[in-house]
Amino acid sequence: MVTEVLTPAELSKVDPVFGQLSFDNHEQIVFCNDKDTGLKAIIGIHNTVLGPALGGTRMWKYNNEWEALNDVLRLSRGMTYKSAVTGLNLGGGKAVIIGDSKIDKTPEMIIKFGQYVNSLSGKYITAEDVGTTTADMDLIRDVTSFVTGVSESRGGSGNPSPVTAYGVFMGMKAAAKYKFGSDNLEGKKVLVQGAGHVGETLVSHLAKEGADVYIFDIHEDKTQAVAQKYGAKVFTGDVYSADVDIYAPCALGATINDETIHTLKAKVIAGAANNQLAIEQIHGVLLQEKGIAYAPDFLINAGGIINVYAEIVGYDKAEALRRTENIYNTTLEIFALADQNKITTHQAAMAIAERRIAERKLQNSSK
Repeated sequence: MVTEVLTPAELSKVDPVFGQLSFDNHEQIVFCNDKDTGLKAIIGIHNTVLGPALGGTRMWKYNNEWEALNDVLRLSRGMTYKSAVTGLNLGGGKAVIIGDSKIDKTPEMIIKFGQYVNSLSGKYITAEDVGTTTADMDLIRDVTSFVTGVSESRGGSGNPSPVTAYGVFMGMKAAAKYKFGSDNLEGKKVLVQGAGHVGETLVSHLAKEGADVYIFDIHEDKTQAVAQKYGAKVFTGDVYSADVDIYAPCALGATINDETIHTLKAKVIAGAANNQLAIEQIHGVLLQEKGIAYAPDFLINAGGIINVYAEIVGYDKAEALRRTENIYNTTLEIFALADQNKITTHQAAMAIAERRIAERKLQNSSK
């Protein structure tokens, strides 16, 4: 008898879906493949207890399919708790398209993806995300009604990025209130990592308030343009050890990890990126021990989903902004709950979300 010993990397492939660390009792995972258009996509539906799973479609050049699967699992799970903690009657879902959006994306590919979304009969509703645009959502709208974030000319709510940025700004102000005693950001050193649509709009809000804004982005031309437009400074050093008051991750997730967490000097972390904590249970605690006020990402970046939710329930732009502004109050409540129960802010936000889901599940079972 020969005993075969598997390495950790090989072991992760024995159970490629249910065995993934990011798999968290997801209800459904759909793999989409179309030879003619080159579409390779994954739709992750985490939970639909509160309602249909709504979440954007990200197009990214992943290093491999395992990385794409891990991303869609983490992102769809985050959407469940984002909607729950914000009080929306939505479940959590997300989709990823594997490829470079600047090179590989075609109208035919996006339309084909829309047809896959339509085949789920409303269990998943898509929207834009990194690598996709309002114009892409308009194409998807041609083949399915299960899409949000379509252009205003077609009756939609348009680009959700400005509302997302406003919610992050409100969450950041609340975190500053908790940590510094005032939500006035004038003179505070804020490092924004990522100069995309959300990052740029956040920089605009910060500049208007008189914050001392620094920007870092892998695309130097974009960084320079945003810095000049808003009178910000281009940051060129190590982002994580920067001597700033507030660090705002607004690019991809997992920037708070084993390598970066011990170098952080910022007193507040409040940004738009999803899944900022590489390992929630470990890095959330370490931030707490370091005395860093962490505004949970899935709460303060919820402005975008609040905005597109308007297309489902029918409230106007003013109501979307009012609900997004309330992120300020919810963030303060979560800091207070965390202190009261001696838990992390991530755990406090999760507790609120999980309680709401459990209550709805109980209601549904009693019908």
